Amino acid sequence: MSIPPQPADDATALSAEDRRLLDACIAGGDGAWEAFINRFVGLFAFIAFRTARQRGLALSPADRDDIVGEILLECLRGDAALMRGFAGRASLATYLTVIARRVTVRALLRNTTRTASQAAASVDPAHGPDEAARIADREHVESLLSSLEGDEARLIRLHHLEQRSYGEISHLTGMPLGSIGPALSRAREKMRQFDQPSQAG
Repeated sequence: MSIPPQPADDATALSAEDRRLLDACIAGGDGAWEAFINRFVGLFAFIAFRTARQRGLALSPADRDDIVGEILLECLRGDAALMRGFAGRASLATYLTVIARRVTVRALLRNTTRTASQAAASVDPAHGPDEAARIADREHVESLLSSLEGDEARLIRLHHLEQRSYGEISHLTGMPLGSIGPALSRAREKMRQFDQPSQAG
């Protein structure tokens, strides 16, 4: 994982408040991560929207929320390596903007590639989708939900089976918007691990 460039920004250098928040997040202080999310999740959503628009792309609310979740995970990955690597030569918001833009571009490229691949592999519309395969995939996901705790299973069902946006999930479950992406990622990882034996067979 590379540390993004940190341009000097004397006008908005790292404030004492930002330093306290950063240190608390790195130390795992009570409520620090929630405070970080509350402060910067709006910035991350704006960066995702603006970066997509600059590339002539439109983000659905669900896609935007997914990208925000990826940005938050990037901040935590490797024992918060990016947070620890921040030298403080610019404001924390400036540094996080660089991270958010990089993650967004990566997600947009991945989604564009996947969409192109799906279009190339699509069947003749006159024959319709393979309903049996769709049902089998859904049943497979349902079977994997048994590997999850109740709250995690509900998240997967709401987002992947019912196609709910992060905003809808937050309203239905009471979870903070910024915590949904990381929670979904952890749940998906558990499902992948649970599914490995059957895939190997």
